[in-house]
Amino acid sequence: MRMLLSATAVLVAATIHAQDLPQPSPKGQVEQIVGLTKVEVDYSRPSAKGRVIFGDLVPYDKLWRTGANLNTTIEFSGPVKFGDVDVKAGKYSLFTVPGKDVWVVHLNSNTELWGEDDYKAEQNVATVKVKAQGADMTETLTIDIANVVNDAADLEIRWEKTRVLVPIHADATEQALANIREAMAKGDMKAGGYGGSARFCLDRNVMTKEALGWAQKSVEMDKKFWHMHTLARAQAANGMTKEAIATANESMSMAQEAKNEAYVKMNRELIESLSKGK
Repeated sequence: MRMLLSATAVLVAATIHAQDLPQPSPKGQVEQIVGLTKVEVDYSRPSAKGRVIFGDLVPYDKLWRTGANLNTTIEFSGPVKFGDVDVKAGKYSLFTVPGKDVWVVHLNSNTELWGEDDYKAEQNVATVKVKAQGADMTETLTIDIANVVNDAADLEIRWEKTRVLVPIHADATEQALANIREAMAKGDMKAGGYGGSARFCLDRNVMTKEALGWAQKSVEMDKKFWHMHTLARAQAANGMTKEAIATANESMSMAQEAKNEAYVKMNRELIESLSKGK
């Protein structure tokens, strides 16, 4: 009987330990495309719970794993500029040294760390300094990819009343141009593909001569006000000011008929800019 009770107790204990219970610092994950590069952050999220965080629970000027449990990691699917440092595609652990006014942020090649004890500075692939900013209260440590515009974004670390931003730049120009060439080579490009390719090049100020040809092709295939606007921009980029103004006027009339105020505004601004010789 005693052996049976003992076996039952072990079984009950094992069952309890196997249960999925809430964690004090639950796992968090952020995934964001920047340009054409996927940026993924995995971390554990401690909460303030009435405690003073920076300068107390997390001391100033000492290395911090930037989270709880296993070290926080950040992974890039392609090469990026992290702060002002070029970083290859790969997965890295994220360490910080919080300061009252300035934080030091490290990317470390060892992603199998638990805490600060096994950290080795010689394994860092990037070290950048960023200003600490005041912010509204954030109860739970939050890491995000913020301010995503074109090929740029910020790694945002926010907790308590502190916020830091590390710029990330993932230039997508060469890869996008390669994608355009590959799509063009297939020979089945639609009007939207020609128009989108032209807009991309005009936005980046690259291959503007080719963009003009693609914009003309999109209008020939599907004469819509958005394609006409792209053609006007392409004409302007190639020094065809008179033609660009005429095309933009036609695009604006079409947009007015379609009640699309956004394109009416964009065409009007383009016409005004070209008329002033800008």
